[in-house]
Amino acid sequence: MHVLIVEDEKKMAELLKKGLEEENHSVSLAFDGRDALEMAQALEYDAIVLDLMLPGIDGFEVARRLRKSGNATPILVLTARDTVPDVVKGLDIGADDYMTKPFSFEEFLARLRSVSRRGSAPRPNLLQVADLSLNPASHVVTRAGEEITLSRTEFRLLEFLMLRPGVVFSREQLLNSVWGQDRAITDRAVDVYVLRLRQKIELDPAEPTMIHSVRGFGYTFEPRRALAGA
Repeated sequence: MHVLIVEDEKKMAELLKKGLEEENHSVSLAFDGRDALEMAQALEYDAIVLDLMLPGIDGFEVARRLRKSGNATPILVLTARDTVPDVVKGLDIGADDYMTKPFSFEEFLARLRSVSRRGSAPRPNLLQVADLSLNPASHVVTRAGEEITLSRTEFRLLEFLMLRPGVVFSREQLLNSVWGQDRAITDRAVDVYVLRLRQKIELDPAEPTMIHSVRGFGYTFEPRRALAGA
């Protein structure tokens, strides 16, 4: 799954991110309500883990605005607010499930799997484009039948792009989605990782047929089509 965690306690956010990544999920982080809304509206996620006590725009308002805008991404509320009125309000404004802190990580994973099944399309068992294939479960990538060794981040970046063919992403959007808001790296890292991917998956990295540059903006995965600035 690709999960957006909205949590202003950075230590808690990092623990959740680490646990989910160990389960082979992709995680993005937002630390306040405004950033959460921007990220959820700009990109697609399989699920959103939402704290309620956020600076600026609180979690209730985040959920309300997402649902009002037609965003149906499953929402799992994870909060210390455990009164019955809070639970009822959270569910009434569109959350799919409600967990209170403290919690067990095993239950958290089970709840997250459950809500993701309610509102998202089935995750493909295999991503196949021409002779390039990516298996999300086994983390195996092949081109023309030959296995390609990718780092964890390279794999996540390629999977993110292959799931959204033809969509042009800015470097900032890719950083937020693949690395998360907590990343201590710059936009230049995207260029470096795209270069590495091209060297591994393209037959001729100098003339890419899979991952294209969009001059002055970012990148898109659009097989067999040369774009201006590629």
